[in-house]
Amino acid sequence: MVIALAAMFLQQMFASVGKVLPAVLAPLVIAELHADPAWVGVYYGISAAASLVAQMGCGSFIVRYGALRMSQVALVLLGGGMAAAAEGTLPGFAGSAIIGGGGAAVSTPTSSQLLYRVSPRRLAPLIFSIKQTAVPAGLLICGFLGPAIASALGWRGAVLATAAACVVFAAVLQPFRARFDDDRVPSRRFRLADFRTTIASVVKTPDLRGLSFACFAFNGVQSVFTAYFVTYLVTLGYELAAAGRVLWGWVGSFHLAPRLVMAGLALGMAASVALTGLFTAAWPIVAMGLVGAVLSATAMSWHGILLSETARLAPAGSAGAVTGGVLSFGQIGALLGPFAFSLLLRLTGGYGAGWILCTIPALWVGIDLLRQRASNESSKALTAKTAG
Repeated sequence: MVIALAAMFLQQMFASVGKVLPAVLAPLVIAELHADPAWVGVYYGISAAASLVAQMGCGSFIVRYGALRMSQVALVLLGGGMAAAAEGTLPGFAGSAIIGGGGAAVSTPTSSQLLYRVSPRRLAPLIFSIKQTAVPAGLLICGFLGPAIASALGWRGAVLATAAACVVFAAVLQPFRARFDDDRVPSRRFRLADFRTTIASVVKTPDLRGLSFACFAFNGVQSVFTAYFVTYLVTLGYELAAAGRVLWGWVGSFHLAPRLVMAGLALGMAASVALTGLFTAAWPIVAMGLVGAVLSATAMSWHGILLSETARLAPAGSAGAVTGGVLSFGQIGALLGPFAFSLLLRLTGGYGAGWILCTIPALWVGIDLLRQRASNESSKALTAKTAG
């Protein structure tokens, strides 16, 4: 279990770095290519579309080739996507978004499949949460090291170095393949019907439907935060290195019911996004850092609790496929969020309207989860009273 956790933590960290680094380097790319900042949202929207397809269709491949093998494939695709961005042209960035976005998206279903198989059920939420701290760890690496590496090697050198690291780590995982992929089913074949089956497995289960909508809202906010936060701070007059450091946040430990934790995350997300929309050049960097930390600790830290709940509710042996189905709804949020933010940025010329828009789904989810919890507690109390 410890070996699997370490391996999946590192591969998830690489996926996080691959997703966040383009946003951290975006101000340099925009300045060099004289591009409109709205293109950042388009890049992440295309990446989300590729992720949607990859997560809906990856279930059969995980079963056939094994979770660890597909983790290696995800890393290689991510590295290839990062390398494509170094070309610095629109086709290069489009290829980066499609190849890298699709590759990074597979990393979460593969790790869910592997970890849920080797983890004791009572420890699954903790194990998944530990693994998902790789997301803010990747954020930390990008925020602190991304600008420094770009300063030394240029933004192209930074993405090429990251691409090389992804491929090297994929090779490092090879000795563990026989140990962790012993449950694969070589006879399994991919069918187009798998897309429908994956979505149906989620939509037909009320609890999974609720998690899917939460994933939609959370991933939408996360994608906008990832895509625009650094560029937003740079437009307010901060240097790239300072903006990268404000990006950091961390995850706390929770000992509450999963739905209550997610409600708290949703409400914290909504409040911090609303405050982010109020930033001006007059705000102290400490204050913006605190808001950024809360936003990061909510928008980037929901994965563990949601994924462990998803894996718990999935039929035996299908944690990877069901996780892919739930995350597919998240990718719809990740697709629509940056596109909507980009459109509002283009129409209004400012970032405020986009941040306000992001508060709505997060606030909705937070209130809905609290309402569900209150309803469940009332039902339990009524049942206990009747039984008494």
